[in-house]
Amino acid sequence: MALLPASIVRRSAETYAANTAVWFDGREQNYGQLHKRACRLANALGQLGAAPGGAVALLADNAFESIEQSAACALGNFARTTLFTYNAPALNRYLLDLTGASILIVQAQHYPAIAGLLSDLPALQHVVVFDGTAPAGTIDYERMLAEASPLDPMTPSGPEDIHMIRFSSGTTGRPKGIYHSNARWMEYNNEWRWVTPVLTEHSRYLSMTSLNHLGLAFIWGVLATGGRIVPMRAFDARKSLELLDTQRITHAVAAPVMLREMMQVPEARTRDFSSLKCLVYAGSPISDATLRATVQVFGPCLHQMYGQSEVAPVTMLMPHDHVVDGTELQQHRMHSVGRATPTTRVTIRDEEGHELPPGQIGEIAAFGPPMSGIWNDEAATAARFLPDGSILTRDMGYMDEGGYVYLVDRKDDMIVSGGYNLWPTEIEQALAAHPAVAESCVFGVPDERWGETPKAAVVLRAGQHATQEELLAHCRDVVGGVKKATSIDFVDALPRTSTGKVLRHVLREPHWLGRGSRVGGS
Repeated sequence: MALLPASIVRRSAETYAANTAVWFDGREQNYGQLHKRACRLANALGQLGAAPGGAVALLADNAFESIEQSAACALGNFARTTLFTYNAPALNRYLLDLTGASILIVQAQHYPAIAGLLSDLPALQHVVVFDGTAPAGTIDYERMLAEASPLDPMTPSGPEDIHMIRFSSGTTGRPKGIYHSNARWMEYNNEWRWVTPVLTEHSRYLSMTSLNHLGLAFIWGVLATGGRIVPMRAFDARKSLELLDTQRITHAVAAPVMLREMMQVPEARTRDFSSLKCLVYAGSPISDATLRATVQVFGPCLHQMYGQSEVAPVTMLMPHDHVVDGTELQQHRMHSVGRATPTTRVTIRDEEGHELPPGQIGEIAAFGPPMSGIWNDEAATAARFLPDGSILTRDMGYMDEGGYVYLVDRKDDMIVSGGYNLWPTEIEQALAAHPAVAESCVFGVPDERWGETPKAAVVLRAGQHATQEELLAHCRDVVGGVKKATSIDFVDALPRTSTGKVLRHVLREPHWLGRGSRVGGS
């Protein structure tokens, strides 16, 4: 029997029925209960019209129900389509339309913001509300489950059926759907097994990040081995330290900014973290000070992962590479993202796709656990793959003689802030919607907390006036709090080439003077 997500849910319900599968804010769900509720949800979604292979969208923060919703999509063979609560509602509406999702499962607190945008979506048939009161015109999640059959639907699913659609921005700034088949997602999970401590039924996994983002790293590995998943509703430094201690966490994931905030809490030096075997950090660079403090507090358990929605994991900086007082070479390599994982091959390519030798900067390409493609966009899919099957990451970097990979800059001007990929074009489009703005240019600048943050140079229309606070508020309304610019410079004109192209780097470079890398760290 192929090890696919649906078979994992069924097998673990048989083998580990009494083990706690989910612990969330004091509530527990064992594997037997997880399976039964996932069966009820899969059956209910099918009765509502969700078809095998079709998209079922989820819009929520981490919740007690998050894992059963993932399991239900696997059992019903629905493409789990993860929207982000930090997106502006209009953007999530666009993504619902893009994927043709027939059902939206939404957390009650996030429904009001998007409710008024759903009526004209042609594919959307039903909205299901959980974790709160279901307003008129929506379906109550718990009532729906109570009325559904608890029997396993036994929906056929195969390796090439779609497991998940995730979203990543394209070079135009419009998010694109990155989809993974069941087989490709299992490849992703298997690769983690080679570079992290083994998972068992005694493992306990803490996700400080969204289960739709980095937090999904260990979900299926833990479910396959009967361990415990401990998601946090939202990150809190003090609470994270408490859970690492009291839940005897063995595996955890966090963004570097989270580690930085945890290191500022006095209890970090007094709690017991002896159970912790693996702490993965990823999503953005980490500063020397944060890295040194984290090693001192947690010991030799740090793993830095480099990857993206299209291909992951690509590289891993292992615990033995985190030598804070080592040789010059060891300390230099702590600034890398590690070496390729065992079944991944990393190369550095020039603009023609040719491999570059060690030390030369080019685009990082990875042949590893890849995406199946970009949803409804064959041209964009083809543009990311090289003839040998490697994926172009759009990240610029180099490799040393030992195979360690170093990030230098980002192709297409992407900004990574607090672990999230932000695209200048999307923010510029938001600013352009303000009546006082003639044009703008957005670029990343260093930020102590988030690694880097978007800054905008704005040219106002003649005779118009706007304050920084007004434009930042407008930007937040259009693209959401995570993606908005955080500061604005008003300028008379943007620097341009003779052909009219804006010279983004002319605005950006002064903010990075004196830094060896144009990538910030928390």
